[in-house]
Amino acid sequence: MPLSAQKPAKAATIQEIRARKNQTPIVALTAYTTPISRLLDPHVDVLLVGDSLGMVIYGMETTLGVTLEMMCAHGKAVVRGAVSSCVVVDMPFGSYQESQELAYRNAARILAETGCAAVKLEGGQEMAATIAFLTARGIPVMGHVGLLPQSFNSQGGFRTQGRTAEAATRILADARAVADAGAFSIVVEGVVETLAAEITNAVVVPTIGIGASAACDGQILVTEDLLGLFSDFTPKFVKRYAELGSEVSVAVGAYAKEVRARSFPASEHCFGAAPQAKRTEETTESDDVV
Repeated sequence: MPLSAQKPAKAATIQEIRARKNQTPIVALTAYTTPISRLLDPHVDVLLVGDSLGMVIYGMETTLGVTLEMMCAHGKAVVRGAVSSCVVVDMPFGSYQESQELAYRNAARILAETGCAAVKLEGGQEMAATIAFLTARGIPVMGHVGLLPQSFNSQGGFRTQGRTAEAATRILADARAVADAGAFSIVVEGVVETLAAEITNAVVVPTIGIGASAACDGQILVTEDLLGLFSDFTPKFVKRYAELGSEVSVAVGAYAKEVRARSFPASEHCFGAAPQAKRTEETTESDDVV
């Protein structure tokens, strides 16, 4: 049976994802375009349209410059390619922190414009009231605790979180607050392994780890990292399952060489002219009509 036939031809719901707590691990990857969405969809449970697209697609140094318009555009593209996976779209920096009302307006826009199943936002105890506000009004929310890329300045950069007892206690409290506020799952990023396991045991919703622990209820990676298509930097927690970047370079190099040698396009890649006899016959018929 092909892999694409192993999943039902309907999108996984947030209720189904939430029910995966302590069950078969949740498989999640990022996606930003329709072609990638179609390739990943048969194999994953969750497709996250991450604000990491700012770095991976647009070449930004951080995610802070990503706009709501970008997230909506890429969210629509991913939803078009998804059949059986649950699509979640990141809320970009500045789109939800100011007030609960602003968060609702922007989250509702993302859901309405993209057709995704849920939004994801970063933050712990300080965002719990906002998460509760959104979920009470029909906006499904995936939480995100630990290393917070949108807050990397205040966190001192992209550093592992939870190394001290004080930090671990705070992050654990963050996860509990997010779960209690109504999030249906929580991304746990960049924390020490023991803390990730403790968080997973402490909350009633699934945890999805990235740079965390196999004890989490699922895992997520940036697809371009996994495939070797993004090489600006490689976090320790990334495992490359392919090196497509080097293959792309070889293929493009071969193309460029053939173009410069005028060996591409060859005759089999071109549209041929009509046979001479047929062209003469068509010309004669045309003359007769005149």
